[in-house]
Amino acid sequence: MLANGNVLYPRAGRAYVLRGGRAVVSADDVRKADILVGVDGRIARIGEGVSDPGADIVDISGTLVTCGLVDAHQHLDKTGVLRFTPNPSGTLQGAREAFAKYARNAPPDDITRRAECTMARCLSRGTTAIRSHINVDKDAGFNGIEALSALRGGWADRLTLQLVAFMTPHPGQDLEWLEANIDAAVEKADVVGGTPAVAEDPYRYMDILFGAAACHGKPVDLHLDEHLNPQRPLFDAVFDRVRKFGLEGRTVLSHVSVLSAMPRDAFERVRDEILELDLGVVTLPAANLYLQGRDADMLPPRGLTRVAELVRAGVPIATASDNIQDPFVPTGAGDMLEIGRWTLLAGHLRGDELKTVYSMMTDIPARLMGLGADYGLREGAFADLLVTDCADVDTLVAGGADAMTVIAKGKPVFDTASRPVAGDEHRQPAGSG
Repeated sequence: MLANGNVLYPRAGRAYVLRGGRAVVSADDVRKADILVGVDGRIARIGEGVSDPGADIVDISGTLVTCGLVDAHQHLDKTGVLRFTPNPSGTLQGAREAFAKYARNAPPDDITRRAECTMARCLSRGTTAIRSHINVDKDAGFNGIEALSALRGGWADRLTLQLVAFMTPHPGQDLEWLEANIDAAVEKADVVGGTPAVAEDPYRYMDILFGAAACHGKPVDLHLDEHLNPQRPLFDAVFDRVRKFGLEGRTVLSHVSVLSAMPRDAFERVRDEILELDLGVVTLPAANLYLQGRDADMLPPRGLTRVAELVRAGVPIATASDNIQDPFVPTGAGDMLEIGRWTLLAGHLRGDELKTVYSMMTDIPARLMGLGADYGLREGAFADLLVTDCADVDTLVAGGADAMTVIAKGKPVFDTASRPVAGDEHRQPAGSG
C-alpha cells in the first residue's frame, strides 16, 4: 500500500485507518480525510482525525483515494476467445456468428477459466464491480450463466458481479425456445437482457423480456439499436413496455448507437422520453468504434451514440468495456481508465470534462446497477477503494496512476509495488486456458 514510498499493509482480521489521504467523495468534492475500515470490510467512519484504539494505522499522506471503478457492461462468457473465433468481416453479425459457432462446444470449465482471468485483470486495474451479459440461447444453452453464477459467489469477497440473462435471438432460433427457458435463466441472474434489433419479431421478443423481468422483480438492460440505420429504431416500442410493465427507473439502454444517425428533432424527442422515464444509458466505445461503419466508402462514422449531448442533457450515461479480446473487440485489458479516455476522445467530450468521465465509471454506473448504499466513499459502504499517487481526478482519468493500491471489500488485493497481495492463483493472461 502507498505510504510515503513504502509498502505497508494492515494486518488481516483487524480494522485499520487510512490516514492523510485526499478522499474523492464525488468528482467535485475532494477533501482531506481519514478512513476507518472495519473488520467487516465496510467504511466505518470517514473524516479528519478519525481514530480507533484497536485499529492499525496506514499512513497514505499525499495520495488520492477514490471509489473502485464500475464496469456496467461486459461479456465474461466471451472474453479471451479471440484466437478461437475468427471474424474476417469485422462486423457485428460476423462476431455473433463466430461466437455462436464456438459456444456450441465450449465446456463450462473453459468459460470459468477465461472469465476468472479477465476478472482478475479488471480487479488489478481498479474495477471492483462488473455487470456481465451472459448468452442464453440454443448454442450456449445454460453453460455460461451457470459458470458465472458460481463465480459470482466465489468472488463475492473481492468483486461485486451482476449477471444479465442475455436471451440471445439468432436467425432461425425460434422465440418459443427463449420463452420456454427465460424463467429458469432469470432465476440465476440479477437482470434481464436481450438485443431486440436482431430478433425476427422484436415486439414479441421484448414482451417476453419485459414480462419475465416484471414477473421476477428484476431490472432490464437491453442492447438497443446497436446499428446506424435511422429507419428502424425501436425506442418507442421500448418506452411503451417500460410504462406497461412499470419498469421506470429500472431499465438501461446499452449502445443506442442509432441516436447518432437520427435527425436532431428525432433524437431530442427520444432523449426527452429517456429523461421522463428515468432510464439509464451505457456507451461502449471499444465495440462501436470497431464494429460500426465498416461499409462506409468515406468518412466512416465513429459508431457511438450522442455521448456529449446525452451527458450535457442530464441523462445518466455510463461507459463500459463491453467485450475483451474476442471477435466483438479484439483488444482490451480490463482497464476502465483506458475506456474512459476512449470515451472522452471518441464521444467528443472536452478536456475540461475529465471529471464527467470519472463519474461515468463510478457513481453513474453504480446507480444504474442499483448498488445503493453499498457503494461510494460513505459510511456503511463497502471499502472498495483505489489509493493512487495522482494529484487529482483529472490526472487519474487523463493518464492513470504510476502507483496504485486496490482495496476490495476492505482487503488490499493488488499493489503496483508488490503485484497481487491476495488471490495470486487467479493471475494469468486473459484468455489462457
